[in-house]
Amino acid sequence: MKRQRIGLSEHFTYQKILRFTLPSVIMAVFTSVYSIVDGVFVSKAVGDAAFAGLNLIFPFIMILGAVGLMIGSGGSALIAKTLGEGDRERALGYFSFFAIAISLLGVLLGGIGIAVVRPVAELLGRDASAEAVQNGVLYGTVLLAGLPFLMLQFCFQSFMVTAEKPMLGFLVTVAAGITNAVLDALFILGFRWELAGAAAATVVGQAVGGIAPIVYFARRNNASLLRFAKPRFEAKAFFQACANGSSELLSNISFSLVSILFNVQLLRLAGDNGIIAYGIIMYMSNIFFNIFFGFSMGIAPVVGYHFGAENRDELKNLRKKCFVVIAVLGIALTGLSEALAIPFARIFATTEEVFLLTRNGVWLYSFAYLLMGVSVFGSAFFTALNNGLVSASISFIRSFVFQCGMILLMPVLLGMNGVWLSAVFADIFACAVTVAFFLAMRKKYGY
Repeated sequence: MKRQRIGLSEHFTYQKILRFTLPSVIMAVFTSVYSIVDGVFVSKAVGDAAFAGLNLIFPFIMILGAVGLMIGSGGSALIAKTLGEGDRERALGYFSFFAIAISLLGVLLGGIGIAVVRPVAELLGRDASAEAVQNGVLYGTVLLAGLPFLMLQFCFQSFMVTAEKPMLGFLVTVAAGITNAVLDALFILGFRWELAGAAAATVVGQAVGGIAPIVYFARRNNASLLRFAKPRFEAKAFFQACANGSSELLSNISFSLVSILFNVQLLRLAGDNGIIAYGIIMYMSNIFFNIFFGFSMGIAPVVGYHFGAENRDELKNLRKKCFVVIAVLGIALTGLSEALAIPFARIFATTEEVFLLTRNGVWLYSFAYLLMGVSVFGSAFFTALNNGLVSASISFIRSFVFQCGMILLMPVLLGMNGVWLSAVFADIFACAVTVAFFLAMRKKYGY
């Protein structure tokens, strides 16, 4: 029997929360698969210098790509609120406007990125080998040429959920991931394009994820809450979307900056092997982070809708149940990470030194997952309430203050172990701040 579609306006039980957010979780996980697939092929078929170059430049690309995530998540919050208020025509106008804005920004930022990719790679890899820096320039140039596709894919992951089409978003993302994996094998192993082939495969996969939703929403249909209509070119709406989604931008920028700081510390302590080990650990971390992120983004439009409809009882219900889900996920992912440390390290490590660095790093870093989801959910929750200031504050404090502070402090105290434990202490402090914001805002929003 075909399951009935879950609407934004419904009362959400645990079962409905899990059913509604599962496609978003898988979407987010499959997005992280791009870099993992590239990493497997590059580390095994091209070499360590290429793998180091990939990890060196990837944070820079994600900083630019996060603009699409900002407008997508912030715009979705505004669209969901407008739908909750009962004004679908205005919501469709905003949706169409945001899609156009992201496309144009993708072209602009991609061009700027290509122009500065070499000096950026040289700056980030000042202690790395010359070959790793050159590989970073090559990989970055190709990916930046396809930046509009990455930004569109990011934004449509949020828009699909708001359109009550999370499963369609999941299928598009799976198609993009499969495309990437197949083309990696063809371009790297078949055509011998090496690192350039890995980058080209990623761009084509992102193009599938960015263009397929455009085709779907351009059709006239009643099966979706959203479709393309006459755009509402409103500067106020654009800046409101940016403000709402600023936490997601800050989170991604800070993740990239933290990655850069990790690379600096690891280059100092372990050379190129340190970058390689960190890149491997980040593959697992990105998957687990995206489970929390996908869940939070999946439930955000529901929160935004009930906020617009002024349904405080349902906001309270969502807040309580989501915290329970986050807690269970944190315990489960920590245990899973500890169990997978050795086999995961073996997949990527090409030398015994890299294997030992990676294994020990995973064992220590894993404890960050216990509390990581609290701040991720808190930021998305306040974005959905159209409170960009609180949402951005949570992201800023967690990422810029605690994570950057800990990665600078902990290696001084504990050496290499301090590098990995910095994330654990950062998330402990971030969890406390997030809970404080929830308590401070409970009367205002009635959740």
